[in-house]
Amino acid sequence: MSMSEPETGLRDRLVDVGVELVAQEGAQALTLREIARRAGVSHGAPRRHFPTHLELLSAIARRGFAELGERARGAVGDGTASPRAQLTALGRVYLEFALDNSGMYELMFRHDLLESGNLGLRDTSLPLFGVLVDLVGRARPDVDARLVAGALWANLHGVAQLWRWGSLQLATGADDFVPLLRSALDAHLGPEAAL
Repeated sequence: MSMSEPETGLRDRLVDVGVELVAQEGAQALTLREIARRAGVSHGAPRRHFPTHLELLSAIARRGFAELGERARGAVGDGTASPRAQLTALGRVYLEFALDNSGMYELMFRHDLLESGNLGLRDTSLPLFGVLVDLVGRARPDVDARLVAGALWANLHGVAQLWRWGSLQLATGADDFVPLLRSALDAHLGPEAAL
């Protein structure tokens, strides 16, 4: 990278390299030095755009939230399906994303990043949670949708994590997470009504 490269170009390149690195080697590989090396710049260059390591990690995580958000919008579709069907599709997308992008998923839900108010991750993660709350509220207008959505999200997060480790396959004998997703939805929303 030359010094004449537009500043936004270098910033984007650093984030691109971070996204590639987390996909290949996981969140633990995301050091400023390694990102700079792979971007072909001095190890101090990232500091011009990202004064702290957390700010660079946050920018990388935002890319993950953008991708997950795009997938979630695709899963929910035009909203003509029942709320339960939309929640099933959303849950499947969430679990697939977590399992296919384990390094990014781990980075996205790091507590230290989410709690850093000036990094803007709340602007990317909370709207996704809002979609979940809305769908739960439409599926179960008789409950506190935020609490049930929070419990459902925690359940999905646990399924993703335990599935990645192989624990659920061993404990349940399942070879696919879909029955677990259906059980989670039944547990939080009640059994699906028979047609």
